[in-house]
Amino acid sequence: MTLAIEIDNGVLKPVQRAIPVPSVNQVLIKVAAAGINRPDVMQRKGLYPPPPGASDIPGLEVAGTIQSLGGNIGHLNVGDRVCALVAGGGYAEYCLASAALCLPVPENLSFTQAAALPETFFTVWSNVFDRAHLQPGETLLVHGGSSGIGTTAIQLVKAFNAKVIVTAGSEAKCEFCLQLGADAAINYKEQNFVDEIKRLTNGKGVDVILDMIGGDYFPHNLKCMSDDARLVQIAIQSGPKAEINLLPVMLKRLTITGSTLRARDDAFKTGITGKLLEKIWPLLESGKIKPVIHSTFALTDAALAHQLMESSQHIGKIILTV
Repeated sequence: MTLAIEIDNGVLKPVQRAIPVPSVNQVLIKVAAAGINRPDVMQRKGLYPPPPGASDIPGLEVAGTIQSLGGNIGHLNVGDRVCALVAGGGYAEYCLASAALCLPVPENLSFTQAAALPETFFTVWSNVFDRAHLQPGETLLVHGGSSGIGTTAIQLVKAFNAKVIVTAGSEAKCEFCLQLGADAAINYKEQNFVDEIKRLTNGKGVDVILDMIGGDYFPHNLKCMSDDARLVQIAIQSGPKAEINLLPVMLKRLTITGSTLRARDDAFKTGITGKLLEKIWPLLESGKIKPVIHSTFALTDAALAHQLMESSQHIGKIILTV
């Protein structure tokens, strides 16, 4: 038996579970650290059930040591230090992962740092570079610049020679984003971000928007977009409903898209794994980019970690350590 954190009527509770057994394409990871993400909070509240076949235990990313292999997996061995994107099961001492979604822990990073990589790096790469096709010299607007997604996007966008403007909810968060490399940071509690975007871009607007807010942000986002701009919706913290004026979509030839990562199949995620390994892992290994960690909690204190995430007082990632 092993320690895991399960959801019991909206409450995170430590329980004893049987150690899971890997299938032919899986590995069993002895977890050293696991990342906390907003989808975990939504799952706890009953708003984001795990996809079919996934563990009911929350947790979408882990780092640790491979304990066993389910089959003849050529590129991995028992004892390898890996981080992995998982569809569930991360809040536990042992977690199953698809072998194809395991990435080596960079030599210069700890398990705690590595556990902060998969969910945000997969999400940013897939949506900003693959889906929205951000090009060098273009400008990205990220809502929630001080979040795990935001701090990752700032670093990746700058590494690939594009510009990034962020919104954040305090002067301290804005200053952190600027120190991390953002070209501009807008305190949305004190400034109108539509007016600021027009000022910062000389009226042109931004080329890509990565939005986690949804709801009433949607019509404001349209006003921030340049001709041929792309809006990518990856979360809906302010709700799924919005009113749309189709005229600017037509006149400016806008593209509106969105995605969720968790429910996508392993074949899709494996494609992202290869791109991260080729294009991003060298930047991590050289120290040019690094995950931003706000704080760590013991696995048994997962409920406290969720309280911190829901307070939105953090900058960067919150990590559970085992």
